Amino acid sequence: MDKFTKLTGIAAPMPQVNVDTDMIIPKQFLKTIKRSGLGVNLFDEMRYDRDGNEIADFVLNKPQYREAEILVAGDNFGCGSSREHAPWAIKDFGIRCVIAPSFADIFYNNCFKNGILPIALPQEAVDVLMKDAEKGSNARMTIDLEAQTVTTSDGEVIPFEVDSFKKHCLLEGLDDIGQTLSKVASIDTYEAKTAQERPWV
Repeated sequence: MDKFTKLTGIAAPMPQVNVDTDMIIPKQFLKTIKRSGLGVNLFDEMRYDRDGNEIADFVLNKPQYREAEILVAGDNFGCGSSREHAPWAIKDFGIRCVIAPSFADIFYNNCFKNGILPIALPQEAVDVLMKDAEKGSNARMTIDLEAQTVTTSDGEVIPFEVDSFKKHCLLEGLDDIGQTLSKVASIDTYEAKTAQERPWV
């Protein structure tokens, strides 16, 4: 998993509330178990019409937001079913950080496991960041995970809270498998000791 330390990038404003996982990646795209290739279908039903043409006024189709790496979203982002394809699609598109007043718990935790930083902030702070994101591609935000701050294009610094263990995993690029592999020496020692003490196991 890619490490997340500090990110400076374009932020796309998406103020809709209750954006669920089916809106993030519709059910017809859940057949794959690959984490790559889903970005093109992120927000599919909002990005494309029935003929597959881009809907020009959808935020990620606008020229200034096509390279967005940060999403400033509305309340209760990622609600609905627990599909892990949702953070896969977000990451594959290129978004590494989602900021919202609140997230659905399962989506929130899945983000950390896939190298995405979800930041929950009070509505007043999200409003400030939403307004900053609306400036377009010339306005770039900076997310500093080590310092736990979001800095607007105008230099306003907004602190955020994050669980210390989840922070460590993102900084080190550790998903669930990576966490296990980081303990491989201890596991090998335990297994060798167990094989001597209980060879019948």
